[in-house]
Amino acid sequence: MTVYSMTGYAGVQQEAGPLAGHEGAGRLGLEIRSVNSRFLDVTLRLADELRSHEAMLRAAAGAVLKRGKVELRAYIDTSAESTLRAPAADALQRLAAVQASVRAWLPDAAALTVADALRLGGQMAAPQMDWRPALQELARKALADLVAAREREGAHLAAMLCDRVEQLRQLADRAEPLVPELVKQQRQRFLERWEQALQGALAAPAPQAIQERALAEAAAYALRIDVAEEITRLRSHLQEIARLLEQGGEIGKRLDFLIQELHREANTLGSKSASIELTRISVDMKVLIEQMREQVQNIE
Repeated sequence: MTVYSMTGYAGVQQEAGPLAGHEGAGRLGLEIRSVNSRFLDVTLRLADELRSHEAMLRAAAGAVLKRGKVELRAYIDTSAESTLRAPAADALQRLAAVQASVRAWLPDAAALTVADALRLGGQMAAPQMDWRPALQELARKALADLVAAREREGAHLAAMLCDRVEQLRQLADRAEPLVPELVKQQRQRFLERWEQALQGALAAPAPQAIQERALAEAAAYALRIDVAEEITRLRSHLQEIARLLEQGGEIGKRLDFLIQELHREANTLGSKSASIELTRISVDMKVLIEQMREQVQNIE
């Protein structure tokens, strides 16, 4: 399956007249923009003539998109010179009568402008048109274009994430051989300091019981700085991320959870670090994981 981004844009236009049943009806346009969001959030901005089709457009978007903040704008472009016609005389007479009636009750009401007269007069004179067929066709095309754009963006994101997964695996490969030797060194260093402290306090070789206690404490300390378990879990999370990217589909939320787990393991690795090299590896891991986190936020 394919990995989809939640970021995309699509815009389509076509002559609306033939589909609306009226020549000269202008151009019908539809634009869709989407960005990342935890859920599907569809916002519609429609021309007055198209508001009755809001439910249809919302259902069409919901049938195709699963996540993202989506803004859908549908408009009718009547700016062409051929569509600009003077309103009929009877329409202007009716507008004048309505204006006089309103201002008789509301003397401070603003007078109609030329733009108001053209718009309202044109609406009064225009025949009722069925925009639904044209709008449905445009919505289908725009959503298909948007999905294609989100698919292309998703492919780039998946490639980037796969690259970061491979880099993290290489860092884990560098860290893993360091762990046994570091644990051994820290254990020996702990024992030497313990012996020095006891000899300084007792001025005599440490009894057997105290030596055994020192050995147990050294073993416990070595376990606390042993990061082999964190590296194993980190590898497991990387394997699951690679599997999800290959599987595709709606994987954004699961990837987000796994990125949080990667952060946790890298932080633990840094806090337990007993060498400069391991600390550097931990910092490099955190940088890569943060880059992944930013991109995963955009995956559906």
